[in-house]
Amino acid sequence: MDAQEPQLEWLPEMGLPMLRGDRDECPYLPQRAAELVYLLGPVPSASDYRSLLDLRFRRNGLVFYRPDCPGCRACVPLRVPVGAFHASRSQRRVARRNADITVAAGPLSTDDEHFELFCQYQASVHADDLAYDRSLFAQFLGCSALPTFELRYLLRGRLVGVSVVDACGDALSSVYFYSEPAEARRSLGVFSGLAELAECRRRGLRYWYLGYWVAGCRKMEYKVRFRPYELLGSDGVWRGGTDA
Repeated sequence: MDAQEPQLEWLPEMGLPMLRGDRDECPYLPQRAAELVYLLGPVPSASDYRSLLDLRFRRNGLVFYRPDCPGCRACVPLRVPVGAFHASRSQRRVARRNADITVAAGPLSTDDEHFELFCQYQASVHADDLAYDRSLFAQFLGCSALPTFELRYLLRGRLVGVSVVDACGDALSSVYFYSEPAEARRSLGVFSGLAELAECRRRGLRYWYLGYWVAGCRKMEYKVRFRPYELLGSDGVWRGGTDA
């Protein structure tokens, strides 16, 4: 029997074609299946991507996708209204703990220093062998069709963390963060969130997008600690979130 040709689907809000990927294991919730749909056609502009964020899309390198899993809508986009954010007592402690860190904005880099730091992070946090492939690293964090930049976290001139961030209209969208495992006590992931929010404020932006939040997934719990936050409902309306 001949293999069935992939069927195009359409994103009606923007009139763009999409292609459904293969079913795979869910990376967030055990014993669940996951499917992604990928955007085809022209690469979105920054303003178009701002609209796509509100349609549950995210970016990985030059690929734009959103989850569309059978019988599951657990991946819920989360954003923080920048003007309303107030750091918690714990987050203020993290900021004080990292007062000796210099934060510098700059263009994307995949040089040896960045690659080595990325590999250390992946090996420690995710035990991901793919992290050691230089070409995959460059595709993942070195390629973007959007106005993308990075925040570098420097400890006495040494690179200890990197945030990759998309600028899109009235918002920044957090793409990925990696850091030195030996500095885990600093809670650099939390510190990076505070730094990205500070960058939003510096640019006069309304929102900070954190990607998906998945109830029951421990690695996502840090996102709901940036308050107040909003979750995107299945009806396409953003509403204030409440902790699960």
